[in-house]
Amino acid sequence: MTRRNLLLWVRVPAYIMFTVIQPLMFLLLFRYVFGGAIPVRARGGYVNYLIPGIIGQTAAFTSFGTAIALAQELKKGSIDRLRAMPIARSAVLVGRLGADMVRLMVTIAILIGTAYLVGFRFENGPAGALFMVLLSLAFGLVVACISAFTGLAIKDEESVQAFGFIWVFPLTFVSAAFVPIAAMPGWMQAFAKNQPVSILIETMRSLALGGPVALHAWESVVWLVGLFALFGSLAVRAYKRA
Repeated sequence: MTRRNLLLWVRVPAYIMFTVIQPLMFLLLFRYVFGGAIPVRARGGYVNYLIPGIIGQTAAFTSFGTAIALAQELKKGSIDRLRAMPIARSAVLVGRLGADMVRLMVTIAILIGTAYLVGFRFENGPAGALFMVLLSLAFGLVVACISAFTGLAIKDEESVQAFGFIWVFPLTFVSAAFVPIAAMPGWMQAFAKNQPVSILIETMRSLALGGPVALHAWESVVWLVGLFALFGSLAVRAYKRA
């Protein structure tokens, strides 16, 4: 099932466009258009501040493709045919999530390689870089579970895509991904500081650049485990009812 989904990704150019080119566009635009106008306190300047945020955003955006893909499968009747076959009931969902994780790993690798060309450097050693990538993959897995539930519950491809923009964009842009939270209006700071995307990106930034990790690390683990448990079970239930 994982191989089947990866073949679809390779053979449909729009998937490559969404998962690879879009994050590179965000990286280059923020690096060269907005970077000089955003003051930050980070080792290496704005480019080092930016890249963990771009990787976190990419994990969210890339993993939301799960919702669209499952809605398409439902509309075509593919899931009905697969459920009639002598395979494990979990194969469809697990294969879908496995393929999404492989796609996300490839996308993050390309993103980090491009980031190095525009001046980014890991300042906290290889261990910090490895844990940052692992945390971004865990975040992508959680978003994929949320997306799986969304796609199976809503079922309509266009509605799923519209709904994705409603919650993914605010969570990624009203966060610590691109600008310091202190630069936001006071009424927005409380939300931006305590929402899960900000906490995860601050943890990734500390792992990449150095700095205190403990506080945000345990908060990140709590958010990831809680969301995975909730939406993983909801996705399984939605799949059984699909």
